[in-house]
Amino acid sequence: MQIFIDTHYEFLKIRKSAYIFSGTLILISIISLILHGGPKYNIDFTGGTLVHLKFEKAVEIQQIRNAVAAAGFSEAEIKHFGQPNEISIRVEVEQSAEEMSTSMDQIISSSITDNPFVVQRVEKVGPKIGHELIYKAILAVLWSMILILFYIMWRFELKFGVGAVVALFHDVIITLGVFSVFEIEISAPIIAAVLTIVGYSLNDTIVVFDRIRDNLKSTRQKLTDLSEPVNRSINETLSRTIMTSGTTLIVVVVLYFFGGEVLRTFALALIIGIVVGTYSSIYVASPIVVDWHSKKA
Repeated sequence: MQIFIDTHYEFLKIRKSAYIFSGTLILISIISLILHGGPKYNIDFTGGTLVHLKFEKAVEIQQIRNAVAAAGFSEAEIKHFGQPNEISIRVEVEQSAEEMSTSMDQIISSSITDNPFVVQRVEKVGPKIGHELIYKAILAVLWSMILILFYIMWRFELKFGVGAVVALFHDVIITLGVFSVFEIEISAPIIAAVLTIVGYSLNDTIVVFDRIRDNLKSTRQKLTDLSEPVNRSINETLSRTIMTSGTTLIVVVVLYFFGGEVLRTFALALIIGIVVGTYSSIYVASPIVVDWHSKKA
Protein backbone atom coordinates (compact mmCIF):
# COMPACT_ATOMS: atom_id res chain seq x y z
CA MET A 1 0.00 0.00 0.00
CA GLN A 2 1.25 3.47 -0.92
CA ILE A 3 0.13 6.73 0.63
CA PHE A 4 2.24 9.19 -1.33
CA ILE A 5 2.18 8.41 -5.06
CA ASP A 6 4.09 10.42 -7.67
CA THR A 7 4.93 13.25 -5.28
CA HIS A 8 7.15 16.17 -6.22
CA TYR A 9 7.89 17.86 -2.91
CA GLU A 10 10.92 20.15 -3.02
CA PHE A 11 12.60 18.89 0.16
CA LEU A 12 16.05 20.22 -0.67
CA LYS A 13 14.89 23.76 -1.26
CA ILE A 14 14.55 24.24 2.49
CA ARG A 15 17.73 22.39 3.46
CA LYS A 16 19.38 25.56 4.81
CA SER A 17 16.42 26.14 7.10
CA ALA A 18 16.64 22.48 8.11
CA TYR A 19 20.35 22.92 8.90
CA ILE A 20 19.51 25.89 11.15
CA PHE A 21 16.71 23.97 12.86
CA SER A 22 18.90 20.91 13.45
CA GLY A 23 21.83 23.04 14.58
CA THR A 24 19.60 24.81 17.08
CA LEU A 25 18.34 21.53 18.53
CA ILE A 26 21.89 20.15 18.77
CA LEU A 27 23.11 23.37 20.43
CA ILE A 28 20.29 23.27 22.99
CA SER A 29 21.06 19.59 23.66
CA ILE A 30 24.79 20.21 24.16
CA ILE A 31 24.20 23.25 26.40
CA SER A 32 21.74 21.27 28.51
CA LEU A 33 24.18 18.36 28.82
CA ILE A 34 26.97 20.76 29.86
CA LEU A 35 24.79 22.58 32.42
CA HIS A 36 23.65 19.27 33.92
CA GLY A 37 27.17 17.83 33.95
CA GLY A 38 26.31 15.23 31.33
CA PRO A 39 23.35 12.84 31.12
CA LYS A 40 21.45 12.08 34.30
CA TYR A 41 22.34 8.43 34.89
CA ASN A 42 20.23 6.14 37.01
CA ILE A 43 21.38 3.48 39.43
CA ASP A 44 22.48 1.20 36.56
CA PHE A 45 25.42 3.57 36.01
CA THR A 46 25.97 5.62 39.17
CA GLY A 47 25.84 2.83 41.71
CA GLY A 48 23.82 2.77 44.92
CA THR A 49 20.72 1.02 46.21
CA LEU A 50 17.20 1.27 44.86
CA VAL A 51 14.25 0.37 47.09
CA HIS A 52 10.79 0.03 45.53
CA LEU A 53 7.87 0.33 47.96
CA LYS A 54 4.21 -0.36 47.26
CA PHE A 55 1.66 1.18 49.65
CA GLU A 56 -1.93 0.17 50.18
CA LYS A 57 -3.13 3.73 49.40
CA ALA A 58 -1.69 6.69 47.53
CA VAL A 59 1.16 8.35 49.40
CA GLU A 60 2.66 11.84 49.27
CA ILE A 61 6.33 12.00 48.27
CA GLN A 62 6.96 14.74 50.83
CA GLN A 63 5.97 12.38 53.64
CA ILE A 64 8.54 9.85 52.47
CA ARG A 65 11.16 12.55 51.89
CA ASN A 66 10.75 13.94 55.41
CA ALA A 67 11.02 10.50 56.99
CA VAL A 68 14.07 9.48 54.94
CA ALA A 69 15.83 12.83 55.48
CA ALA A 70 15.23 12.64 59.24
CA ALA A 71 16.97 9.24 59.23
CA GLY A 72 20.10 10.76 57.67
CA PHE A 73 19.46 10.09 53.98
CA SER A 74 18.91 13.71 52.92
CA GLU A 75 20.51 13.08 49.50
CA ALA A 76 18.12 10.25 48.63
CA GLU A 77 16.24 10.52 45.35
CA ILE A 78 12.55 9.77 45.87
CA LYS A 79 9.81 9.64 43.24
CA HIS A 80 6.60 7.88 42.30
CA PHE A 81 7.12 4.69 40.35
CA GLY A 82 4.22 4.50 37.92
CA GLN A 83 1.32 4.56 40.39
CA PRO A 84 0.50 7.06 43.21
CA ASN A 85 0.88 4.26 45.74
CA GLU A 86 4.31 3.14 44.52
CA ILE A 87 7.55 4.86 45.53
CA SER A 88 11.17 4.34 44.50
CA ILE A 89 13.96 5.45 46.82
CA ARG A 90 17.54 5.60 45.54
CA VAL A 91 20.43 6.20 47.90
CA GLU A 92 24.19 6.02 47.43
CA VAL A 93 25.29 4.04 50.47
CA GLU A 94 27.65 1.19 51.26
CA GLN A 95 25.00 -0.95 52.96
CA SER A 96 23.99 -4.26 51.45
CA ALA A 97 20.64 -4.63 49.75
CA GLU A 98 19.26 -6.57 52.72
CA GLU A 99 20.42 -3.96 55.23
CA MET A 100 18.97 -1.11 53.16
CA SER A 101 15.65 -2.94 52.79
CA THR A 102 15.45 -3.42 56.56
CA SER A 103 16.46 0.20 57.23
CA MET A 104 13.85 1.64 54.88
CA ASP A 105 11.19 -0.69 56.25
CA GLN A 106 11.85 0.59 59.77
CA ILE A 107 12.14 4.25 58.74
CA ILE A 108 8.91 4.34 56.75
CA SER A 109 6.95 2.16 59.19
CA SER A 110 7.75 4.46 62.12
CA SER A 111 6.75 7.56 60.14
CA ILE A 112 3.68 6.37 58.21
CA THR A 113 1.50 4.20 60.41
CA ASP A 114 -1.85 4.45 58.63
CA ASN A 115 -0.77 3.21 55.20
CA PRO A 116 0.67 -0.33 55.11
CA PHE A 117 3.30 -1.11 52.48
CA VAL A 118 5.53 -3.88 51.20
CA VAL A 119 9.05 -3.76 49.79
CA GLN A 120 8.61 -4.82 46.16
CA ARG A 121 12.28 -5.07 45.23
CA VAL A 122 15.74 -3.94 46.22
CA GLU A 123 18.60 -3.48 43.75
CA LYS A 124 22.21 -2.64 44.48
CA VAL A 125 24.87 -1.68 41.94
CA GLY A 126 28.48 -0.91 42.84
CA PRO A 127 30.03 2.36 41.54
CA LYS A 128 32.79 0.45 39.72
CA ILE A 129 30.23 -1.58 37.76
CA GLY A 130 28.34 1.63 36.98
CA HIS A 131 31.45 3.33 35.56
CA GLU A 132 32.22 0.28 33.45
CA LEU A 133 28.68 0.33 32.05
CA ILE A 134 29.01 4.01 31.07
CA TYR A 135 32.35 3.37 29.38
CA LYS A 136 31.08 0.35 27.46
CA ALA A 137 27.87 2.13 26.43
CA ILE A 138 29.79 5.10 24.99
CA LEU A 139 32.23 2.72 23.31
CA ALA A 140 29.38 0.75 21.74
CA VAL A 141 27.85 3.90 20.21
CA LEU A 142 31.20 5.20 18.93
CA TRP A 143 32.24 1.88 17.41
CA SER A 144 28.87 1.49 15.73
CA MET A 145 29.27 4.90 14.06
CA ILE A 146 32.84 4.17 12.94
CA LEU A 147 31.88 0.81 11.43
CA ILE A 148 28.83 2.37 9.78
CA LEU A 149 31.05 5.03 8.19
CA PHE A 150 33.37 2.40 6.69
CA TYR A 151 30.47 0.22 5.55
CA ILE A 152 28.72 3.05 3.69
CA MET A 153 32.03 4.27 2.24
CA TRP A 154 32.54 0.75 0.85
CA ARG A 155 28.97 0.35 -0.40
CA PHE A 156 28.53 3.90 -1.71
CA GLU A 157 31.04 6.78 -1.46
CA LEU A 158 32.70 8.88 1.24
CA LYS A 159 30.11 11.67 0.98
CA PHE A 160 27.32 9.17 1.64
CA GLY A 161 29.16 7.79 4.66
CA VAL A 162 29.73 11.25 6.12
CA GLY A 163 26.08 12.16 5.55
CA ALA A 164 24.87 9.01 7.30
CA VAL A 165 27.20 9.38 10.31
CA VAL A 166 26.35 13.08 10.76
CA ALA A 167 22.66 12.14 10.69
CA LEU A 168 23.22 9.42 13.30
CA PHE A 169 25.19 11.81 15.52
CA HIS A 170 22.33 14.29 15.07
CA ASP A 171 19.75 11.68 16.17
CA VAL A 172 21.70 10.48 19.22
CA ILE A 173 22.59 13.97 20.50
CA ILE A 174 19.04 15.28 20.16
CA THR A 175 17.60 12.20 21.88
CA LEU A 176 20.04 12.58 24.78
CA GLY A 177 19.35 16.32 24.77
CA VAL A 178 15.61 15.81 25.25
CA PHE A 179 16.33 13.50 28.19
CA SER A 180 18.74 16.08 29.62
CA VAL A 181 16.37 19.06 29.21
CA PHE A 182 13.55 17.21 30.99
CA GLU A 183 15.97 15.61 33.49
CA ILE A 184 14.97 12.05 32.63
CA GLU A 185 17.35 9.37 33.85
CA ILE A 186 19.46 7.38 31.44
CA SER A 187 19.23 3.66 32.20
CA ALA A 188 20.59 0.54 30.51
CA PRO A 189 17.37 0.11 28.45
CA ILE A 190 17.81 3.69 27.17
CA ILE A 191 21.25 2.80 25.84
CA ALA A 192 19.64 -0.17 24.09
CA ALA A 193 17.05 2.25 22.67
CA VAL A 194 19.80 4.59 21.42
CA LEU A 195 21.53 1.72 19.61
CA THR A 196 18.14 0.71 18.17
CA ILE A 197 17.67 4.29 16.95
CA VAL A 198 21.08 4.16 15.26
CA GLY A 199 20.11 1.00 13.38
CA TYR A 200 16.62 2.23 12.54
CA SER A 201 17.78 5.62 11.26
CA LEU A 202 20.60 4.02 9.27
CA ASN A 203 18.20 1.62 7.57
CA ASP A 204 15.96 4.50 6.49
CA THR A 205 18.95 6.48 5.23
CA ILE A 206 20.33 3.57 3.21
CA VAL A 207 16.97 3.05 1.49
CA VAL A 208 17.12 6.67 0.30
CA PHE A 209 20.81 6.33 -0.66
CA ASP A 210 20.06 3.20 -2.70
CA ARG A 211 17.44 5.05 -4.69
CA ILE A 212 19.82 7.99 -5.19
CA ARG A 213 22.47 5.65 -6.55
CA ASP A 214 19.98 4.00 -8.92
CA ASN A 215 18.82 7.36 -10.21
CA LEU A 216 22.40 8.55 -10.69
CA LYS A 217 23.23 5.41 -12.68
CA SER A 218 20.34 6.12 -15.02
CA THR A 219 21.72 9.62 -15.66
CA ARG A 220 24.42 9.37 -18.29
CA GLN A 221 25.88 12.86 -17.99
CA LYS A 222 28.01 13.95 -15.06
CA LEU A 223 26.07 16.26 -12.79
CA THR A 224 27.53 19.18 -10.85
CA ASP A 225 24.32 19.53 -8.82
CA LEU A 226 22.61 16.47 -7.33
CA SER A 227 19.56 18.36 -6.06
CA GLU A 228 17.17 17.05 -8.70
CA PRO A 229 18.01 13.30 -8.56
CA VAL A 230 18.31 13.35 -4.75
CA ASN A 231 15.00 15.18 -4.36
CA ARG A 232 13.38 12.72 -6.77
CA SER A 233 14.82 9.80 -4.79
CA ILE A 234 13.40 11.12 -1.52
CA ASN A 235 9.97 11.49 -3.12
CA GLU A 236 10.13 7.98 -4.57
CA THR A 237 10.90 6.46 -1.16
CA LEU A 238 8.58 8.79 0.79
CA SER A 239 5.66 6.36 0.91
CA ARG A 240 7.87 3.57 2.23
CA THR A 241 9.45 5.91 4.79
CA ILE A 242 6.13 7.19 6.15
CA MET A 243 4.54 3.73 6.25
CA THR A 244 7.51 2.15 8.05
CA SER A 245 7.99 5.00 10.51
CA GLY A 246 4.26 5.46 11.08
CA THR A 247 3.46 1.82 11.85
CA THR A 248 6.50 1.51 14.13
CA LEU A 249 5.58 4.75 15.88
CA ILE A 250 2.05 3.50 16.57
CA VAL A 251 3.42 0.41 18.32
CA VAL A 252 5.93 2.41 20.38
CA VAL A 253 3.31 5.01 21.41
CA VAL A 254 1.05 2.20 22.64
CA LEU A 255 4.03 0.78 24.55
CA TYR A 256 4.65 4.22 26.08
CA PHE A 257 1.11 4.57 27.43
CA PHE A 258 0.37 0.95 28.34
CA GLY A 259 3.78 -0.68 28.84
CA GLY A 260 4.21 0.36 32.45
CA GLU A 261 6.72 2.61 34.17
CA VAL A 262 9.71 0.38 33.50
CA LEU A 263 9.23 0.53 29.71
CA ARG A 264 8.01 4.15 29.50
CA THR A 265 11.39 5.86 29.17
CA PHE A 266 12.56 3.17 26.75
CA ALA A 267 9.49 3.81 24.59
CA LEU A 268 9.99 7.57 24.87
CA ALA A 269 13.55 7.26 23.56
CA LEU A 270 12.29 5.23 20.61
CA ILE A 271 9.52 7.75 19.86
CA ILE A 272 12.03 10.60 19.78
CA GLY A 273 14.49 8.52 17.77
CA ILE A 274 11.96 7.44 15.13
CA VAL A 275 10.70 11.00 14.58
CA VAL A 276 14.17 12.56 14.54
CA GLY A 277 15.65 9.68 12.52
CA THR A 278 13.00 9.97 9.81
CA TYR A 279 13.57 13.71 9.67
CA SER A 280 17.37 13.37 9.49
CA SER A 281 17.25 10.88 6.61
CA ILE A 282 15.46 13.50 4.51
CA TYR A 283 16.81 16.80 5.81
CA VAL A 284 20.32 15.97 7.09
CA ALA A 285 21.90 12.94 5.40
CA SER A 286 20.67 13.60 1.85
CA PRO A 287 21.37 17.38 1.82
CA ILE A 288 24.93 16.74 3.05
CA VAL A 289 25.48 14.46 0.03
CA VAL A 290 24.22 17.23 -2.29
CA ASP A 291 26.31 19.99 -0.73
CA TRP A 292 29.43 17.81 -0.51
CA HIS A 293 29.12 16.91 -4.22
CA SER A 294 28.56 20.57 -5.21
CA LYS A 295 31.75 21.67 -3.45
CA LYS A 296 33.81 18.87 -5.01
CA ALA A 297 32.37 19.32 -8.52
